[in-house]
Amino acid sequence: MSEEEFGEAYALCQFLPGPNVVNLAVVFGRRIRGVAGAVVALIGLLGPPFVIVTLIGIAYARFGEIAALQRMLVGVAAAAVGLVLGTCAKMAKPLLRDRFGIGPLIALTTFTSIGVLGWSLPAVLAVLVPLSIAIAWVRQ
Repeated sequence: MSEEEFGEAYALCQFLPGPNVVNLAVVFGRRIRGVAGAVVALIGLLGPPFVIVTLIGIAYARFGEIAALQRMLVGVAAAAVGLVLGTCAKMAKPLLRDRFGIGPLIALTTFTSIGVLGWSLPAVLAVLVPLSIAIAWVRQ
């Protein structure tokens, strides 16, 4: 998938019910190999982490009081933050190609409204999603 196709699929998955990454796996698998691809992508996404997290939970229940394990979990949390920021940066690349367009303005408005001003996510999206769709429709 190109960056633009990935961004469109991810945006679609934001609005579908359920976890976004699961929706994206199903959409991606279906696009590649149809229904069988969607099923395999879903099992491939959820199966191994389920087993790993179950084993980690068992180990944590037994060894959770060890200070080294607690420090290790802090490091894992930092790595997760880095992965999220890296994904955001990759997804923002196509958006920033049009530096003076409406896309960066909508993104900045969303970030400011939710992250800085603390406004409600559903309220902000209820205004900005229809607005951005209308602007994109008019521009085409």
